[in-house]
Amino acid sequence: MFKRFLKVFTIVSLAIFAAQGSYAGGDAKEGQQKAAMCLGCHGADGNSLVPTFPKLAGLGHKYLLKQMKDIRDGRRPVAVMAGQVDNMTDEDLSDIAAFYTAQARSGGSADPDKVDLGRKVYLAGIAERQVPACSGCHSPTGNGNGPAGYPALGGQHADYIASQLKMFRKGYEDPTGRTNGGEAKIMRTTAFGMSDMEIEAVASYIAGLQPGL
Repeated sequence: MFKRFLKVFTIVSLAIFAAQGSYAGGDAKEGQQKAAMCLGCHGADGNSLVPTFPKLAGLGHKYLLKQMKDIRDGRRPVAVMAGQVDNMTDEDLSDIAAFYTAQARSGGSADPDKVDLGRKVYLAGIAERQVPACSGCHSPTGNGNGPAGYPALGGQHADYIASQLKMFRKGYEDPTGRTNGGEAKIMRTTAFGMSDMEIEAVASYIAGLQPGL
């Protein structure tokens, strides 16, 4: 009897593990179909043509999944996303994240007048205000750190990057800002020490980083 129980338990455990594993990294093919409602804002391949809508292509599965779950569960209110993912399961969102992560992100360009300041902030931070270098988490080339959940930023729209940094800065003191960055408040603390000029410069510099290099 015990051997039979052990056999059944093992089979069930393996089935559960397999089911969890099947969407732990997501199914990109399934995700393409499930992402149909995303095309209008984020483009067919995740490369939005509208600078206020983020490019989702190549951002990283862990990051994208967290953001979609946070939006669905109310931890990150985004007015234009209202109702878009409300009825989706974790598996659905994992598949969509897998699809967009598999896409190549298009490049962008930086404002030449902002490059020097933007490069300084991105690569060295702002020592006098204890603002860390962006490159520490997002890599010197802007390719991020997928396993850690730090998104690849190179080529992202400057307008979108700047708007999110300002929302993180607001969230440092005001709950109506962006507050879903975790208890460590890394992005809120970082953005809080930055001026508008520095935010716009680093956002422009990030836009000019070429994805994949």
